[in-house]
Amino acid sequence: MSEPLRHVTVESRLPAKACIIWLHGLGADGHDFAPIVPQLTLGREDVRFIFPHAPLRPITLNLGMMMPAWFDMSDVSRHRGIDMEGVEQSALAVQYLIEQQNAQGIASDKIVVMGFSQGGGIALYVGLSYAQKLAGIGALSTFLPHPESYALQPHTANQETPILFCHGTGDLVISLKDAKASVADLTRLGYQVEWHEYPMAHSVCGEELQDISRWLRTVLA
Repeated sequence: MSEPLRHVTVESRLPAKACIIWLHGLGADGHDFAPIVPQLTLGREDVRFIFPHAPLRPITLNLGMMMPAWFDMSDVSRHRGIDMEGVEQSALAVQYLIEQQNAQGIASDKIVVMGFSQGGGIALYVGLSYAQKLAGIGALSTFLPHPESYALQPHTANQETPILFCHGTGDLVISLKDAKASVADLTRLGYQVEWHEYPMAHSVCGEELQDISRWLRTVLA
């Protein structure tokens, strides 16, 4: 990506000491999750939220339709149909956002990268490949994209970084099987993954937001 990602910022009430970068899913934009910030009871007012907008690109799975997306895909599968060049470009763009926060005085180990669906796949890719330790990695209703291509040789900086993985048992977009297989891959690689499943479709529910709030309070403590 030649230009920095445009994004929605929900600024902290006090000078920011931590940051959460939250990536939306296919076809959405940075406004998608911004309204949930008041529902995340973090018990502190010094956390900045950044919700980037993915660039418009043609999506093969949707007959070439242009839409906001972190990468092109021709199949909803963790093993095939994923444009890994697009994944890498998006990961670099998110890393640039992290570096912007570093320049504003927030260390990488006070930054959480998380996302929903496609955005969750990018969050995982960033977390496994980034050379600086992050506070946490959140993966919501997603899978580890094309694990054969990069996940077998992750960077060690985030080997002990907490990973939150949440998924709906009724998800008809990204299968529960693929999500659980991704958790198995991460566990086999030595990562500590916290898994939650909920009776929901490809979405977010109230119970999940409570679990996310608790997890964020822990990793940003």
